Amino acid sequence: MTSPEPFDEREARRQFVRRRQKLVFTIAVAALVIAVAFSALLILGALGKTSQKTAAQLPNYGVEVPCAPANSTYSNHPDVAVRVLNGTDKSGLGTAVMEALSNRGFSMKGSGDYPSTVEVQRTEILFGKNNITKAYTVAAQFNDAIMRMDDRSDQLVDVVIGSTFNNLNTEKSITPAGKAITSIEGCKSDVSTIKNLPKAPQHDAV
Repeated sequence: MTSPEPFDEREARRQFVRRRQKLVFTIAVAALVIAVAFSALLILGALGKTSQKTAAQLPNYGVEVPCAPANSTYSNHPDVAVRVLNGTDKSGLGTAVMEALSNRGFSMKGSGDYPSTVEVQRTEILFGKNNITKAYTVAAQFNDAIMRMDDRSDQLVDVVIGSTFNNLNTEKSITPAGKAITSIEGCKSDVSTIKNLPKAPQHDAV
């Protein structure tokens, strides 16, 4: 019978070191793979997307808006003074919308180009603190408009047509005059809490 080979302590130590290095290397590679995958998820927005909403998903597209006064109703169209401003590069669009609103009975105060060097993306309903009810009445005609209060004090409502405008809501789908106004979700009941109001486009007093 052959006798067993003598124990080689140095060889055993080398093998132990190699096994430990292999284990450490494997763990390091696995951690790196997990870190890369996690970073990719963050970059692609797969994580946290349920806690963040785009402006298009927020009430009034994220713009602060006052609530309609208590017990207020949609106004009779002839009592609402409206001016249409074309915020796009589509010639004649402002006039077309003005004529459409006129056919619905609104008191039209003309049309023109919106004074901006940048094309407006989404239609905006501009109004002051003294004509909130009338602004809601005009906004009901549009399905993608932003209501934005500015510093005007008169009764004119400006409609700034944006590039996403396609058509007015059908008359059958609009709540008629005299019915209670449904305020926008998250609206401000105290108008004074809405700060930094933009300046109203120039116009003749109404």
